[in-house]
Amino acid sequence: MPAVWAGGWSDDPAIEARVERLLKQMTLEEKLGQLSQYSGNMQTGPDTGRRDYKEMVAAGEIGSFLNVTGEQANRYQKIAVERSRLQIPLIFGLDVIHGYRTTFPIPLALSSTWDTELVERAARIAAMEASADGVRWTFSPMVDIARDPRWGRISEGAGEDPYLGSAMARAYVRGYQGESLSDPTSLLACLKHYVGYGAAEGGRDYNTTEIPERLLRDVYLPPFQAGVEQGAATVMSAFNALNGVPASANPFTLGQILRKEWQFRGFVVSDWTAIAETVAHGTAIDGADAARRSIVAGVDMDMQSDLYRTALADEITAGKVPVSIVDEAVRRVVRVKFAMGLFEDPYARIAPEKMLTPDHRQSAREAAEKSFVLLKNDGILPLKRGARVALIGPLADSAGNMLGGWSAKGEEADVVTLRSVLAKELGADVTYAKGTEISGGADGGFAEAIEAARSADVVILALGEDAPTMTGEAASRTELDLPGNQEQLLEAVAAVGKPVVLLLFSGRPLVLTRAVERAAAVLEAWFPGVEAGPALVRTLYGDSNPSGKLTASFPRSVGQLPVYYNHLSTGRPLPGEFDPNSIGSASKYTSRYIDQANSPLFPFGFGLSYTTFSYGPVKLEALSYSAAELDMGKAEVKISAEVTNSGLRPGQEVVQLYISQRGTSVARPVRELKGFRRVALQPGETKAVEFALGRDELAFWNIDMQDVVEPGKLKVWIAGSSKDGIPAELTIE
Repeated sequence: MPAVWAGGWSDDPAIEARVERLLKQMTLEEKLGQLSQYSGNMQTGPDTGRRDYKEMVAAGEIGSFLNVTGEQANRYQKIAVERSRLQIPLIFGLDVIHGYRTTFPIPLALSSTWDTELVERAARIAAMEASADGVRWTFSPMVDIARDPRWGRISEGAGEDPYLGSAMARAYVRGYQGESLSDPTSLLACLKHYVGYGAAEGGRDYNTTEIPERLLRDVYLPPFQAGVEQGAATVMSAFNALNGVPASANPFTLGQILRKEWQFRGFVVSDWTAIAETVAHGTAIDGADAARRSIVAGVDMDMQSDLYRTALADEITAGKVPVSIVDEAVRRVVRVKFAMGLFEDPYARIAPEKMLTPDHRQSAREAAEKSFVLLKNDGILPLKRGARVALIGPLADSAGNMLGGWSAKGEEADVVTLRSVLAKELGADVTYAKGTEISGGADGGFAEAIEAARSADVVILALGEDAPTMTGEAASRTELDLPGNQEQLLEAVAAVGKPVVLLLFSGRPLVLTRAVERAAAVLEAWFPGVEAGPALVRTLYGDSNPSGKLTASFPRSVGQLPVYYNHLSTGRPLPGEFDPNSIGSASKYTSRYIDQANSPLFPFGFGLSYTTFSYGPVKLEALSYSAAELDMGKAEVKISAEVTNSGLRPGQEVVQLYISQRGTSVARPVRELKGFRRVALQPGETKAVEFALGRDELAFWNIDMQDVVEPGKLKVWIAGSSKDGIPAELTIE
């Protein structure tokens, strides 16, 4: 399917004519310069040691910078458009992952809102702020599917599900790129990491991935395809080897799928030194061989390896790389530059006043509130005003951690912490004690924390991970319990006997099996951004009703991993798999653990509210449908259910649609998300929620590796999580 390019830039005849005129004027050295990108300031990977950038820009040897912003970007741009022979402007990129100056919740948290309009708005705000500081390209969204929370970069994506991941990918692209790439506030989106990076073996970053083609196409590719179809201008090739082939030199994924099947006309940039790393992978002999393999496979721009500029000319002279391949890569890069309007308007209008505005803060607060997931509540929440509070924990007043692991230009001074808001609102009725460090082992602060708990009516305990060191890139963990001695702090404080509200700050699902038992309420707050404090206080006191739902399953132990809801059945499935008491109750010879339940502690789609919701039966418009008509897009399966706010407070429910197919040529997952709606309901109010299943939702890659709708039995659930609901069944003939 051709991509729906923002502004139609990929099919503009005027742009194509300009591309060809420029290409004819370029020397080989200038062409290779357009395909070379370097980091100007901060390092986000191994350093190449190159620093003579001004001379290189003047010689036309650089096409793009990353990690260059503000007036420095304009200074480099001035050299490019005034001193270089062909005056080709530069593109400046940066890891704008969840906001620029206004830091939003981390992407995993944003996905937990299940609110694509809000995610699009967050991306638009990031684009407006970044472009006001000279940045016109973000290395986001990360759309890797991640089923193993040991992998630190699960924090940067939308979790374990391809349907939700695809919806989020489209939202980010719309927000970043806006209506036209030529808009000076447009930010080029970059889909990463293509492809399979999220399936790193053992959850260890940069590790090998083995993904059968059917699984690749059904699970790991759909969010990338969704982003391409939405119009993403760039794609980033990944570090990992996929089925033995480095992703940054893979002709099947880059050439066959991305270019031929999806008709992608933007350009591909490697991840940081990923081209050079093909030597370490063992497929390339040396740097020249690495450059040859990557550009032939379809990587257009070399990020930081400095191999295209230094090695490809000799490979072309030796006849190992056709110059036509280089020409096509250059076309892709300069086509985007023309579409961005850089040749007419290359300089950024630096405007710090457009950053961190009150409206942007308001959106960040709303995003944080909607991202919080209430995992447990024994009735202690919302808190009653007037109660004395003990605020304890190393994350209660940690501004830096609220920013998460990729905060772009966010600053600690921008953050409003939980402690600062509670102190302002409660005054003498709140007592603060840090208790311990995030990862330290000393218990010297325990006594103060215990004393604070004894003098309070309720304890708010703020625990979790250290965002910069424990989450994101190069932050894999083998143990997912609360780090350091935080578990011991929780036990000591809980032993006082006062109700404990556990606030969790993390970039991944944690193992909370013991912690949950000691708390009266548990709220997963992720790393919520600059408005952390106001959002948390409003939620704790009921001014905001939690509505977030998990997009990654929380395991009972690391030994369960990977654990995800949309798994296949087995020939000997465990009856009552979602029942934690099923351990030991079934036949020995079923697919189960002998020491723990199969089910996660908290499943995909789960999240509580201060109110309750009830679901009516699933209603079907018909009991049978034609597979052929569904496959041709001539029919839809229409279904609905009534959802009622059965509690006493207004609330928003994320209504989820799941399916399961049987009788097909290959086994299908026990459940698959195929739709969702955020529904606002007043107490006692009922709304009918309708869904339609068409080809996009029902097709899969069958035994013959064809993307088709097959005959079979179809179960359908409309429920509040992946473990709930009573299905209705129909036939696809």
